Amino acid sequence: MKKLALISFMIVGVIFISCEKEMSDVKNEIGISKDVIQKIESLDLNTSDLVKTTLERPDGTVEEAYLVEGCIAISPEQLSSMSLFDGIQGEQYRTYNLVSSPRTISVIGYTGGSNALTTKMRTALQWAVANYNALNIGLSYTLTFGTSYSTKDIVVYKTTGSAGGVAGFPSGGKPYKYVQIFSGTDAYDTNVIEHVITHEMGHCIGMRHTDWSTRQSCGQSGESANPDGAVHIPGTPTGYDSNSLMLACFGSGEDGEFGYYDIVALEYLY
Repeated sequence: MKKLALISFMIVGVIFISCEKEMSDVKNEIGISKDVIQKIESLDLNTSDLVKTTLERPDGTVEEAYLVEGCIAISPEQLSSMSLFDGIQGEQYRTYNLVSSPRTISVIGYTGGSNALTTKMRTALQWAVANYNALNIGLSYTLTFGTSYSTKDIVVYKTTGSAGGVAGFPSGGKPYKYVQIFSGTDAYDTNVIEHVITHEMGHCIGMRHTDWSTRQSCGQSGESANPDGAVHIPGTPTGYDSNSLMLACFGSGEDGEFGYYDIVALEYLY
């Protein structure tokens, strides 16, 4: 089955500068310093496809960010405040930062202009929210559709791109606010779109890629990311979990549902 990274291939293309150069040299050429690379690596994030990009919000504002592991956005400000024990949570591995619980998370599906979710995306978002509300956790979700999102915890909107999406990690006890779903995702069936949205919402509450160290789901091999400091979540496997919804890449036959160990991990964390 062909696997698709949860990122626009338009963005991925910027790192294919020269396959003969050291990756650190390539990253420096696109504006990422060695200090930033080392900081991200110190958080046990895989920097094999790290890029610097800009993310446009529905109101037209633009935010600079580092794109890590294909679909995780970290702003320079957030990166500077993150540390191994005050930064990132994992699906099967975790550190120490979560969304405050119990709490109700308000989600809005954006319906305005070119950033409006398509009909299939709106249905998929409803299914994604239902996935989280079916869990036995201290988080509950409400969902509305519209254009006024300043008071909402998470806004899900469409942006131009191939297939997949982008979100980020929580901070200050609050979920990451923005979930971008690329327009090309609408070419797939609603279950696949549900998979992408549920996956990105998982990042918003602190879930990492299950295969963060190897990106095995993307067909990658070679040296794994440094696992030091990643705290294993009891009851979940330490090896590759092919059924996880939080794998770095996805296929065209996804059903949009959490895998068994995704549920174990979330119910342990929350």
